[in-house]
Amino acid sequence: MTNPQWPGAVETGPNPGQHDQTRDSHSEEVLGRSFYESPISTVVVDSTGAIILANDRATETLGLSRAEITKRTCHPGEWNLATEDGSPITLEEHPVTRVFETGDPVYGFEHWLHRPDGSERWMTSNYSPILDDAGAVDYVIVSFEDVTALKHREERLTSTDMRRLEYRADESAVPPSLRVDSGERRIEVESVVSLPDGATVQYMGTGDLTAGEFITAVEEVPHITDVRLLSTIDGYSRLEARAESATVSEVFQALGGHPRSVVISHDEVRFLGEIPGDEDHRQVADGIRAFHPEAELVSEELVYSPHLLYDVVSDALTDRQLATLNAAYFSGYFESPRTSTGDELADRFGVTRQTFNQHLRKAQQIVFQHLFEKSGAAAR
Repeated sequence: MTNPQWPGAVETGPNPGQHDQTRDSHSEEVLGRSFYESPISTVVVDSTGAIILANDRATETLGLSRAEITKRTCHPGEWNLATEDGSPITLEEHPVTRVFETGDPVYGFEHWLHRPDGSERWMTSNYSPILDDAGAVDYVIVSFEDVTALKHREERLTSTDMRRLEYRADESAVPPSLRVDSGERRIEVESVVSLPDGATVQYMGTGDLTAGEFITAVEEVPHITDVRLLSTIDGYSRLEARAESATVSEVFQALGGHPRSVVISHDEVRFLGEIPGDEDHRQVADGIRAFHPEAELVSEELVYSPHLLYDVVSDALTDRQLATLNAAYFSGYFESPRTSTGDELADRFGVTRQTFNQHLRKAQQIVFQHLFEKSGAAAR
């Protein structure tokens, strides 16, 4: 295929693979290996727009072999490049065009790219010219990386909307001891903490049952293996329950949301929770129906619910640190008097008390840094 001359380009100069004959052969080998084994996705484009070189990382990022990449040009139409709002990027807008026309590098160009497998990836890229002896642009080096995960994180951090959902299942989903002839019983789901062994610990509370009734009802749930009463204050009881397998509450949490409560009446049970506003509520339905096939959505509402500080801090913590801090807070470790000891929590996580304390202290330090240092620095 004959490629059109790239706008503003000069005639192609010497092949970049040709090196000064006086260079040490070892240096040439290092240079070659540095390009192909670089951890940054990189291609080289000539003045016709043809991609003449591609390194190993580029093949992984683009989902194409080196031969497939070098059969293409850098024309944005061949790659289905688009701006953030989905508008196609034109040849005139493409940074390679600008580099050939001006001789100036372009840094931090961001765009969507549609991969051959059908996935859409958010990319950030940099463009640097290679000049010939006369100072004209001979080639353009393009380095790029897939930052889709960071893009989704940014969208989540800046989103102020949560999707509040309510699903209903029939009375067969209700433990026998919780079934009522009239009225409602409400159980608040305060937190769900994932453990290293795949189990979870859930923190729940209610003012509609006595402590004994609450423990009995939760113990009747098939996948709950261990229940511990944390406190009973002014008729409101809180407990900790270990689940060996997935639960309905985890469905919301797996999508970046939060379970809120379970409401039981004489002929049904309702599951309430929220997920980020840009998440598809059908994923929640699929998750809940894995437990209760007849469950149906009965209400959906977008609500303003900022969680900026929580999301920033949770992204800074490791999974173990976040789980440790979460469990310590909801189990009453920070209360006075404590309703859970460090030994009890360490046992939940299957670690020594010393290891538990290390995770907890590190998590607290990170929270305080973001509260008193990083947030202030960002504001400045």
